[in-house]
Amino acid sequence: MNIRRSAALVAATAVIGMATAPAALADGSTPSASPSVAIPSGLYGKADPTYDGVWRQSIALVAQDTVGVKPADKAVDWLTGQQCTNGGFAAFRAEPGKECDKKTLVDSNSTAAAVQALVAVGGREGEVTRGVDWLKKAQNGDGGWGYNVGMDSDANSTAVVIGALVASGEKPADVKSGRGKTGQDALAALALPCSNGKDGGALAYQPDKKGKLAANADATAAGVLGALGTGMAPGKGKAPDSYLCKDGKTAGDLAHNAAVYLQGQLSTRLYLKAVTPGSTKSQPDYGNTADAVTSIAAAEGVKYTKDPYAWLEENAGDWAEQSGPAAYAQLIFAAHATGNDPRDFGGTDLVKALNATGPAPSSTKAATADEKKKDDGGGISVWYVVAVAAVAGIGIGFLFSGRKKQQL
Repeated sequence: MNIRRSAALVAATAVIGMATAPAALADGSTPSASPSVAIPSGLYGKADPTYDGVWRQSIALVAQDTVGVKPADKAVDWLTGQQCTNGGFAAFRAEPGKECDKKTLVDSNSTAAAVQALVAVGGREGEVTRGVDWLKKAQNGDGGWGYNVGMDSDANSTAVVIGALVASGEKPADVKSGRGKTGQDALAALALPCSNGKDGGALAYQPDKKGKLAANADATAAGVLGALGTGMAPGKGKAPDSYLCKDGKTAGDLAHNAAVYLQGQLSTRLYLKAVTPGSTKSQPDYGNTADAVTSIAAAEGVKYTKDPYAWLEENAGDWAEQSGPAAYAQLIFAAHATGNDPRDFGGTDLVKALNATGPAPSSTKAATADEKKKDDGGGISVWYVVAVAAVAGIGIGFLFSGRKKQQL
């Protein structure tokens, strides 16, 4: 996919080499000099969590739930401890015991991801309700969401919020702005018509300053799941009657056409490309390729995912090992959506590898439906969704927005 320059990446680049005072670890131990922010004991991953702590924790928890792993209580407690009293989540709060204020940069992506994760693990209905209430208040007039409150709507933020609404039992069609617009209305406004040739069916991240839409594979993959009303852990979709872009205004048409665009992007080289900051050379974008595979499978079935998935199995292992929990989660979602075994991903056990990046799980055995209902009080239906750009790697997740914005 076209790599968006995330707020996380921009901010991380800006602070490289800057010395910051380390915060105390959750267990009271002395943090090491690197990374600059101490890693809490309940958090997944060892990279600096400043720009993606809540996101990577959330995506890890959803991925574990998808494969029947019950996370450690301390991992869930860390996530809930990041929530502000108004219901929103920031990317990371080094001092969760300190009250949030106007300087706390809560955002739609972190909040929506956390909502989805807390639904998945069960038993956190109060936190979920407060998070959903915050998201509803942050909705823009066009029906969509921007990364931060007041930012223009973008496809990625809108899609991840739709997933949170569905996860919590809300109907996205019933969540309307003051102008009567829904999140799916906002996504439809970002879709390029089929008459745009090879870009037909794609979604733009946002319109440019002149209101023009430019195809963005990253935003398109997010848009597929938003239009379907699902998340990053969907099952296999049904094969369509036609694999061609077709005119239509329904959410199903939007998802189909967007998936057709992604199929075209993967039809020649099997992977999506990205250009790293400061370089004119492109390289494989493993994370966004995994996202595209997941989205295509969810909308169109697995016919056009077999070869790209095989490419991921052969090439993405080293990337995931270097990038950490969010990368392992993305690959687990791709395996799940295509009906493959995440415990045998080109010889790598993705589940074991993800579990090893954080506190040891409470159980690796899937809970029964009755057990899950008991855990969550029976008040929230279990749907899964997420994803995002981790600071450490290229293209980790398509739902972490703000890539056209240079601030959090």
